[in-house]
Amino acid sequence: MEHADLIVIGAGQSGLATAALAPRHSFARVLVLESAEEPGGAWSRYYDSLTLFSPARYSSLPGMRFPGDPDRYPRRDEVVDYLRTYAERLNASIRTSTAVASVTRQDGVWRVRSEDGREFTAPAVIAATGDYGTPFLPDIQGRPGFGGRVLHAADYRSPDLFAGQRVIVVGGGNSAIQIAAELGQVADTTLATRRPVGWTPQKPLGRDLHWWLKHTRLDIAPIRRLLARVPVSVIDDGHYRDALDRHGVDRRDMFSRFTTGGVLWADGTEETIGAVVFATGYRHVFGYLTGSGALDAVGAPVHRGGLSTTVKGLGFVGMEFQRSFSSKTLRGVGRDAAWLLRRLSAARR
Repeated sequence: MEHADLIVIGAGQSGLATAALAPRHSFARVLVLESAEEPGGAWSRYYDSLTLFSPARYSSLPGMRFPGDPDRYPRRDEVVDYLRTYAERLNASIRTSTAVASVTRQDGVWRVRSEDGREFTAPAVIAATGDYGTPFLPDIQGRPGFGGRVLHAADYRSPDLFAGQRVIVVGGGNSAIQIAAELGQVADTTLATRRPVGWTPQKPLGRDLHWWLKHTRLDIAPIRRLLARVPVSVIDDGHYRDALDRHGVDRRDMFSRFTTGGVLWADGTEETIGAVVFATGYRHVFGYLTGSGALDAVGAPVHRGGLSTTVKGLGFVGMEFQRSFSSKTLRGVGRDAAWLLRRLSAARR
C-alpha cells in the first residue's frame, strides 16, 4: 500500500494542473492515477483536425506557457505534445495504466483501490477524470434497427471513411460544426439541431473573444447556474460558416426517429442515410465514488465550486461551469484547482 498527501485521479489537463499546484498548498507527496498508458487525458483520441477556439496565449496550464505564436489557434497534436511535456516536468508521481475501481473513506483517510488490486491512501482526494469516457448518445426511437453507421464524435477521426455517403451530424456546438464542415468536403452532409445554430464572433471589435472574457472578468465570474442555461454557441471568425455554405452543408430541425434505412425528418419526409455522427457531448460518471457518500441519487457529485459538501477531504476539478465559464478549459482548470487546494489544505490544519 502506498501513501501520499494527495491523490489526484486522472492525468488530463485538470489532473496535471492540480498536481502542479498541490505543493504550493502543503501537499508535498502527490500521487496521480491515470487509467491510460500515458498522461494527457482524452486529447490524443479526439478527431484529427480538432482546432482550439482559444489562442495559444489563453491555452496554458499553471507554470508553463503554451509554446509558439501566442495568437495562433493550436491543433490537437500540439495540445497532446504540450501536455506530455507538462507531465514530464511535474514534481509528482504519475501512475499510468492504473484505473481506479473504488474510493472509500475509513478513519479519516481515503483508500483508493485500482482495478488490478493495488491500494493507495491519502487524507485528500481530487477527482479529475473528466467526462470523455462517457459520450452521450440521445435515446432516439428506431436506432437499434437502423442499418447505417451510428457513432459519437468521440469515435470520429477523419472524413475519409465517409466519402460519397449521405451523412448527418447531430449537434450545434463547436465540435459538430468542425466535423460537419470537413465532412462536407467529401460527403453529402446535413447538420441536425434542436434549434438554429448560434454564432459568436471570434474577434469582436478586432480582439479575440478570450481577450474580452479576460478583461471583463466574465471568464472567472461565479455565475455557474446562469451559464448552464445559456444556449450553446459556436465561436467562429467566419471560416466554418463559410465552409458549411461552400460545401453545401445545410441545417435542418432534428429528425424524429430512425428508420431501417435512414431517418424520418420532423416534416414527415423519410430519407436514406449512410451514417449519423452525434456530437452531443459527454456526461460525468464517477462510478468509483459509489457508496462514498459524495454522490446524489443520480450519481452526480454534491459539491460547491468543486469541494464536496457531504464528505471531508474530497474535491473535483474539470467539470463544466464548475465555478465559471472557463472551468473546463486549459486556461481555467488551474484557477479552479488552486481554489480547491486552498480549501482542502485549510481543512487539514
